[in-house]
Amino acid sequence: MLRVAFASTDRIHVDMHFGSAERLVVFDISPGRADLIGVGQFVLAEQVGADGRAGLAGTVEDKVAAKLEFLQGCSAVYAASIGTSSIRRLMGAQIQPVIVDNGHDIEDLLNEVSLALVHGGLAWVDRAKARARPADRFDAMAAEGWQPAAAAPPRESRTLITSIDDLD
Repeated sequence: MLRVAFASTDRIHVDMHFGSAERLVVFDISPGRADLIGVGQFVLAEQVGADGRAGLAGTVEDKVAAKLEFLQGCSAVYAASIGTSSIRRLMGAQIQPVIVDNGHDIEDLLNEVSLALVHGGLAWVDRAKARARPADRFDAMAAEGWQPAAAAPPRESRTLITSIDDLD
């Protein structure tokens, strides 16, 4: 399962710039399933001038910090645009920034990630899956007292479907 966020005004399309997004929609995605787990609402951040009034001169209040905190546990965030500084900060938090066309259907992207979980094809999904595995699962098993069986019982093997084409 991967947790993925989408910058969206309507919860249907990716249609916002990450930095100025007022809403992030978060799904848990597993093969064949996506569950909406949350919607983050953010106050529109305005650029503040040296005189304290809104304007183009001066500094920008950190509008990304709250989003990064909300996205903890996410593997990726999809947006119509993402600035270079935000890309660096997302990558530093091990969240893959993904830029898609403005208006891209979230459902299509959910399906793309679901298929990539089964068949591969999206490098960031493969990296996220690898990070989710324990670094050294054999050491963890030994710490729990696991011992290999002297004679392992015969394995039962079943063929499972991974796509609709397998139903024939």
